[in-house]
Amino acid sequence: MAHELEVFADGRAAFATARLDAWHRLGTVTTDCMTAEQALSTALLSGWNIRKARLQAVDLTADGVTVLDVPDYQATVRTHPVTGKPDLLGVVGAEYKVIQNEECTELINLLVDESGAHFETAGSLRGGRQVFLTLKLPKQMYLAGIDAIDLYLALTTSHDGSAALRIDATPVRIVCANTQRMALRASRGHYTFRHTANVKGKIAQARSAIGLMFDYNEAFEAEAQAMIETELSLARFRKVCEDLWPMPDNPTTRTRGYHARRTATLDELFTTADTQANVRGTAWAGLQAIGEYLDHHAPAGNAARRAERVLTSSTVTRIKQDAYTLLA
Repeated sequence: MAHELEVFADGRAAFATARLDAWHRLGTVTTDCMTAEQALSTALLSGWNIRKARLQAVDLTADGVTVLDVPDYQATVRTHPVTGKPDLLGVVGAEYKVIQNEECTELINLLVDESGAHFETAGSLRGGRQVFLTLKLPKQMYLAGIDAIDLYLALTTSHDGSAALRIDATPVRIVCANTQRMALRASRGHYTFRHTANVKGKIAQARSAIGLMFDYNEAFEAEAQAMIETELSLARFRKVCEDLWPMPDNPTTRTRGYHARRTATLDELFTTADTQANVRGTAWAGLQAIGEYLDHHAPAGNAARRAERVLTSSTVTRIKQDAYTLLA
């Protein structure tokens, strides 16, 4: 199964240089005047006509071929946005409710209207199994008057039953484009929407999500400010990194080499990197060095895979969360 950005034969998946926010390397970069409908169309996310299809198993024996119905499961299929042919997305339970990309637009437009956000990117991952949009809020933070943070909403949903519709508050540090997605002590930072056909219910949920996002941003600013005011020594930083990436028992030579290279990169990011210059020697700098390593330096195969990992990887999110817990 593919785990990369969906790139069509005509090359319409966007790709950008390093140091941009992760999602600017994924999908289509939009403009601030687009509606949700226009964003979906531009990113080739509209007109998929996702539907459920009967699932069958084929049994080949010496006596011949037997086709067996699979009663408790169905396949999800879309009309491919480029070829126009049926395209398998996944296998779901019989009770699974298909939600078209277009059905998300009223919810997304409400998020834009009530938060002042504008669309930044839209695209699909894993062969259309997952869809994402990112929206940028108009407000920008300046921590301690020196460290600029942009605020984003990242919306994801799936068409293979693997994930619900979810929106995450994701601050992004401008100087290094680190994503700051983490649950704070005062706010969880994400909202999961129930799959329901009740439009009024969706609107109520969207308003709840917007309130949660703004509460999260306030909590984030306060806790980041406290970390900027907390000194962090190199020895303490190294101990945090050892806790995050412990050396296994009886490591191989290759493992030792990889561990040493990661340690050297993290040390450099914390002690000498320009991206930490204005917050050097603080707990905030330690957190940013770890985030910068995960977002921009950890081995990933290629830049598109790295960008997708930043947006969707539970492992990256967990390590950032653990780093925050150890340093806050």
